[in-house]
Amino acid sequence: MPRKSDTLSLDAIDERLLALLREDARRPVAKLARVLKMSRAAVYTRLEKLQKQGPIQGYTVKLKPDYHRRLIRAHVMIKVLPKLSRATERQLSAMPSLTALYTVSGEHDLIAMVEVEDVGKLDALIDAIGSLEGVEKTVSSILLSQKLQNG
Repeated sequence: MPRKSDTLSLDAIDERLLALLREDARRPVAKLARVLKMSRAAVYTRLEKLQKQGPIQGYTVKLKPDYHRRLIRAHVMIKVLPKLSRATERQLSAMPSLTALYTVSGEHDLIAMVEVEDVGKLDALIDAIGSLEGVEKTVSSILLSQKLQNG
């Protein structure tokens, strides 16, 4: 059965509001209202609706490109023992250097996106992931450069 948040339809104003927030989530409501040609109260109402029933789960920090370029980023593909998959996912989600964790189809079960300051920390992190109970195998790919990012 679909949850209420799954059935919320977004109109053009909601879509524009989300686009503005993706550009700068700290933009004051007064500026959002001016751009959208709406009252601040109407923007607050939409924000509340999008947070309670819609796609906004939270707000985050977008790092400056020069800081972000200093980080070493990698994808760690992980094969997990089926009986231990939930416990392994919980352990992985507690690692602060993991920025995302995806389930995938194919030879591997999960892909972890990681960011660290140097190769020594990357090596230690990959070792830590590989030593988790339930992890059968890892394969890592270091990201060299970003060619495109939408949104």
